[in-house]
Amino acid sequence: MEDACDHNRRGWDKRVADGDEWTLPVDARTIARAREGTWEVLLTPTKPVPRDWFGEISGKDLLGLASGGGQQCPVFAAAGANVTCFDASEGQLAREREVADREGLNIRTVQGYMHDLSCFKDASFDLVFNPCSTAYAPEVLPVWRECARVLRPGGILMTGFYNPVFFVFDQLAMDRGELVARHSLPYSDFELPEEERQKMLADDPTLCFSHTLETQIGSQLRAGLQLTHLFEDNWAEFDEIGKLFDPFIATRAEKPL
Repeated sequence: MEDACDHNRRGWDKRVADGDEWTLPVDARTIARAREGTWEVLLTPTKPVPRDWFGEISGKDLLGLASGGGQQCPVFAAAGANVTCFDASEGQLAREREVADREGLNIRTVQGYMHDLSCFKDASFDLVFNPCSTAYAPEVLPVWRECARVLRPGGILMTGFYNPVFFVFDQLAMDRGELVARHSLPYSDFELPEEERQKMLADDPTLCFSHTLETQIGSQLRAGLQLTHLFEDNWAEFDEIGKLFDPFIATRAEKPL
């Protein structure tokens, strides 16, 4: 597990250096609007999370889990939450500090892997916000167990993830405009032949795991959380898969009182 996590940690550092869209911090206007009470954030590529999923966040203790990049956590901080940003990538955490320094925000940054939140005590947070990142984790049940542990009773977990059917299709073929069903699930980029994996890494320095709906949603339930809301989302510009179905899912779950 650690080898895969370390690979993706280094991959995200490279994505920061390359100016990937998910590493670009929000601008000053976004922060100013959040301070005025007008804000929105993403768990998936395009569809803002409904505001009624949150309730009042001012004064709440919020964990941005694998949520570096200066995109969501600064908005939460500007809206009045007490924010901790936890991420494997030091480059992504540096983006958080960049916005915090620029805008006078208080954001605590902690580096680590999402399956191990042992640096936090039980019942430390009111809300865990996890934008689409579990595809970079070898296992998700440990992640949801840790989220359930650090949440207070009545606390909320919000997460976004790929619909696993996305990974059935050959990604290199799709880059050529071809839709080829090839892989069984669960799927891992790490298990591809070396030559093929290197071709993928030439375009993206991170590698993914598909997981299943049973592990993504079922494991939240196994961790003791209760699912309350769900929506689907697509890319901003549809690829061949996106023309057929929405490849992203977002869920909201609560820890029982």
